Amino acid sequence: MLTLDSAALERLTHSSTGHALVSVTPMPGGASTRSYLRVATGERTAIAMFVPDAAPEEITNGAAAASARWPFLEVHALLSARGVRVPVVLGESCSEGLLLLEDLGDETLAAFLERAPERKAEVYQVAVRDLARAQSALEALPEGSVVAGRAFDEKLLRWELDHFREWGLDARDRALPGAERAELDAVFDRLAQRIAAWPRGFVHRDYQSRNLMVHDRGDGLDLVWIDFQDALLGPRVYDLVALLNDSYQSFDRPFVEARLDDFAAARGLDRQGREALGREFDVVTVQRKLKDAGRFIFIDQVKKNPAFLPYFEPSLAKVRAALSRLADEPDMQLLGRVVDRALG
Repeated sequence: MLTLDSAALERLTHSSTGHALVSVTPMPGGASTRSYLRVATGERTAIAMFVPDAAPEEITNGAAAASARWPFLEVHALLSARGVRVPVVLGESCSEGLLLLEDLGDETLAAFLERAPERKAEVYQVAVRDLARAQSALEALPEGSVVAGRAFDEKLLRWELDHFREWGLDARDRALPGAERAELDAVFDRLAQRIAAWPRGFVHRDYQSRNLMVHDRGDGLDLVWIDFQDALLGPRVYDLVALLNDSYQSFDRPFVEARLDDFAAARGLDRQGREALGREFDVVTVQRKLKDAGRFIFIDQVKKNPAFLPYFEPSLAKVRAALSRLADEPDMQLLGRVVDRALG
């Protein structure tokens, strides 16, 4: 585990900007171990990203430390080359756990909604359009891409469902008795197998309101992608679920349906394709939001960070809503009973 080296930060700032470091201001963080600092030189500001747990196995292609590039940098280069707006990398010192990035300000999509709620439809139309364009641009990946080397396969999907069982149920004294536990395991197996069998494409993995920065040009909006280092292959609806069933936002069903229509139009889907998209969206909502709910308990009990607990019940409410639209499936009926147990 690395510790932040202030001298290394000073060196990186000077070598990247040509100016001496004047001040450092910590920025709010999320659920990961990464931390962010706004550095000022007197001439400009930039954002330092510090990754304390940057272990050798997190560096791609087995490169030597002196020339190593993190998955963040590889995915960054891929997205930039395919026309996705990402922060400019000003400098890097991977061996010391540091990157220096363009300062995009503080207005995430979440903050933008608080400032301009009347523009919600506009900004989400941009987010959905950008996602559709990116999926098209990223259909073919470079040989050896870190993204192509990892996927939402059955094992990962199943682990995430077990994460909900372990933390959303067991850790909250709502464990299922033996027979019901075995029945739930069988449902989880089938759900993971079902999603894993769908065609896979590029997935940001956490495409939501806190990971999109808004640039208001006056005559329109641009969105800048951040926190994309965990990108992998998965179902086409995964990032749509992260965006439109965001744990930190709440939308009525007509709004979600309208954005799914926008996505379907951008991807050239016919009526049958749009109907299939909607059902896939609900199925992945069940899997993703169960995982999210369990994760929020894990972050509280293991990482001693209760900041995400308020999103536990809303996440399960989103699961319940999706299950109601999938009520013709026996597996989903059983999951509905499990969610009721988790909510008490």
